[in-house]
Amino acid sequence: MSYDITVTTLIIGFKTLTLVLGGLITYLAYRAYNRTHSRSLGALALGFGFVTLGTFLAGVVDQLLDAGFQTGLVIESALIAVGFLIIVYSLYTTRP
Repeated sequence: MSYDITVTTLIIGFKTLTLVLGGLITYLAYRAYNRTHSRSLGALALGFGFVTLGTFLAGVVDQLLDAGFQTGLVIESALIAVGFLIIVYSLYTTRP
């Protein structure tokens, strides 16, 4: 029983750290976009926003809505995949 509590605490801790760091990266990328108005930096901020949102919503679905770990994992995986797709776009776009 204590093993489950420890693992749950670790998951929540790492998810929180991921949320904070992802939010910081998103914020910094957005600030850079505001300074330069570079389309690629805007897409980069949006991509990291999706990745961070996926982490956040997975925790909400699993812990607060009690919809289950697998449902949260599906939501997280989908949003992270979309975020990474946008990040890839941001790295290849050449439009100002």
